[in-house]
Amino acid sequence: MSQTLAVWLWIALALISANLPFLTERLFLILPWRQGSVAKPFWLRLLELLLYYAVVMFLGFAFEAALGNPFAQRWEFYAITFSLYLVLGYPGFVFRYLFKRHPVAP
Repeated sequence: MSQTLAVWLWIALALISANLPFLTERLFLILPWRQGSVAKPFWLRLLELLLYYAVVMFLGFAFEAALGNPFAQRWEFYAITFSLYLVLGYPGFVFRYLFKRHPVAP
């Protein structure tokens, strides 16, 4: 795998996984969330977002190790990448919480 392909694949994976908690009602894409008519709470969506971030970072480190020498990272790296991950998840947040949904007429 070339470095360019790995980078674009990682960015696409980050974009998709950052929006998944806001676009689905399933817990971690596997378990259905059925609590009556109550949607998944926001704190659970944030927990999913953190888990997906960890998975994406692990895959990024795996790509880096496969392509060459991995570099040691400090806390600044994680703060910046998590901030960028949150920005990638903004479209899903807008779709879930900021769009007005009009009721369907019977």
